[in-house]
Amino acid sequence: MTESSTPGHSLRTQIALVFGTLVVALSVLLSVGFGEVLKQRIQRDAGASLQGVADNTAALLANGLFDRVREVQVLASSEVLWRNGLEAPEVIHMLARQQAIHPQSLWLGVADAQGIVRAASGNMLVGQNVSERPWFQAGIQNAHVGDVHPAKLLESLLPPSRNGDPYRFVDFSAPIRIGPTTVGVLGVHGYWEWINEMIQTLMPAAAHAQQLEVFIFDKAGQLIHAPAEQQALLQKLGQTLPDPSFARVPADAQNPGTPPVLRWVDDKKYLTAHTRMHARNAESDLGWHIVARMPVDIAFAEAEQAVQRALLGGLVAALIAAFLAWLAARRLSEDLDALARAARDLEAGKPGAEIPATQSSREVRRLSWALRRMTHRLLAANEAMEAQVQLRTQQLEDANRELGLQARSDPLTGLLNRRGFDAQMNYALALARRSGRPLSLITVDVDHFKRINDTHGHDVGDEVLQRLAHTLAQRLRDSDVVARLGGEEFAALLPDTDLDGARAIAQTLVDAQAALTDPVVGRITVSAGVSTLRGADDTAQRLMRRGDEALYEAKGQGRNRVVVQG
Repeated sequence: MTESSTPGHSLRTQIALVFGTLVVALSVLLSVGFGEVLKQRIQRDAGASLQGVADNTAALLANGLFDRVREVQVLASSEVLWRNGLEAPEVIHMLARQQAIHPQSLWLGVADAQGIVRAASGNMLVGQNVSERPWFQAGIQNAHVGDVHPAKLLESLLPPSRNGDPYRFVDFSAPIRIGPTTVGVLGVHGYWEWINEMIQTLMPAAAHAQQLEVFIFDKAGQLIHAPAEQQALLQKLGQTLPDPSFARVPADAQNPGTPPVLRWVDDKKYLTAHTRMHARNAESDLGWHIVARMPVDIAFAEAEQAVQRALLGGLVAALIAAFLAWLAARRLSEDLDALARAARDLEAGKPGAEIPATQSSREVRRLSWALRRMTHRLLAANEAMEAQVQLRTQQLEDANRELGLQARSDPLTGLLNRRGFDAQMNYALALARRSGRPLSLITVDVDHFKRINDTHGHDVGDEVLQRLAHTLAQRLRDSDVVARLGGEEFAALLPDTDLDGARAIAQTLVDAQAALTDPVVGRITVSAGVSTLRGADDTAQRLMRRGDEALYEAKGQGRNRVVVQG
C-alpha cells in the first residue's frame, strides 16, 4: 500500500471514531440490557399484583355467599322458631332483625309448602303465590343460591335504586322442616349492590388512578358485574369472557405466570388477570369467573419509563465517552480491551463485573468513571424498583389481612365468635366508661353437654347448641351482644343493665331453656353466671373472669341455676 492510498485521517481521529463507536454500542447494550431486566421485573410484579386482586376478590365472594346461605340454613332449621306457625310474631321479628343486620337483603320472606307468602319484611308479597319462582322450587328441596337475576314481583314495590339502575338480586333459600315434614321455604333476595360493596373493600387506594377494575362473569361467560360506568357500555358491545380459554380453567386450578395482555370489545388492550371462584360448598358454587384488568399503558408505564430512562442515560453517557475518546491518543488499546472484556462480563451477567477505573490517561480515566457511574445509576434504579416491589407486596399482604377480618362469626350458630365478641366488648366497655352507664355480662354453659355428645353423637350436640343460640337471640334485646365463646359456652353482653337486671334476665334464660324439651335428648338445662362492670378501672378480662367464676359456682351448686358475682 502506497502512502497516497493510506487513510487521510489522523490517528487521534481514527481512534476516536473506533473507540467512540465501541463506547456507544457498549452504553446502548448496557442500557437496553438493564432496561429490559427492569421492564420484565416490573411487568411480572404488576401482573402478580393484579392477580392478587382477582384471587382475593374471588375468596371474599365465596366466603360471602357461603356465610349467607349458611345463615339461611341455620334459621330455616330452627324448629323452635316455626312451631307456632309461619306467621307467628317471632317469625316476623326474626325477619325484621335479619334485614337490620343485612340492609342489602331487600326482601326476606316465608312461603308455605304451596308457595303462598305468609310473612315477609315490610309485608311485601304477603298472600301472593311464588310457587313458580326458581328460589322457591329449589329451596323446597334443599338449600339454594340463585344466580343474579332482575327483579320481577318486587320491582314495583321497591323505591328507585340509588343509581337509577334496575334492581338485580341473588337469591338464598332453604326448606323449613318440622321433624320430617317440609312446611315451607325461607327466602332472601340479596340486592346485587352488596357484591360491589364487597369488591370495593379489597381495592387498593390507587385503584382509581391505575384504572384497576374488577368484573364478574357467570358460568356461561356472560358479564354480570362491571364498574358502574362500564356496565352499560360493555353489555351493549356484547362483552363476554375476554379469553375463551378462561372457561376451560378448572375451578381448583392455580394461576401461575404473568396474566396475559388481551384486547377487550372496547378495542383497548388490558393486562387481564382471571380466577375461578372457589365455592366453599355445593350450594354456593355458581361457577363465577372473576376478572381484574388494568390498561396496559398504565400497567406497564413504569416499565416503559425505566427503559427510556436507562436508554437516555446510556446515550448521554455514550456521547460523553465519545467526546473523551477523541482526546485520547496513547495507550488506548489496553484500556479498550479492558472495557470490552468488562462489557462482555456485564452482558453475560457475571457476578462482580463492573467497568474498570483505567489510569492510562486523564481522558480515558474520565471515560471509565462515566461508564461506572452510568452502571451504578442503573443498579440504583433496579434497587429502587425492588423497593417498590416490596411496597406492593406489603399492600397485598395488608389486603389479605383485611380479608381475614371477615371471619368474625361462628359458622355453627351464626352468632359472633370469640374474636368478634372481644371487639364488641371493648367497644361497649369504652362506651360504658365514657357515659357512666351500667354494663353487665351473662355467661351460659350447657349442663352435662359431654354426656349429650357421648350418648347421642356430635350432630345432636350441634343441634342443641343451635337451639340454645336461637333461645338466647330470641330472649335478649337487639342491643345485647350474644356470642359463642367456644364449645358449649355462650356469653351475652348487656349494655345499660345493672346487676339486678342482669340477674333477672339470666334467670329468665335458664327457666326458658329448662321449659323446653328436645325431641331426642329430652330436658336440657343450662347454668349461668352474672357479673357487672365495677367502675371505670374495671377491665374486660376481670369482667369475664368474674362471670366464669360465677358460672363455675352455679355448676358446683347443682346446675340449672344462676349465680351472681358483681
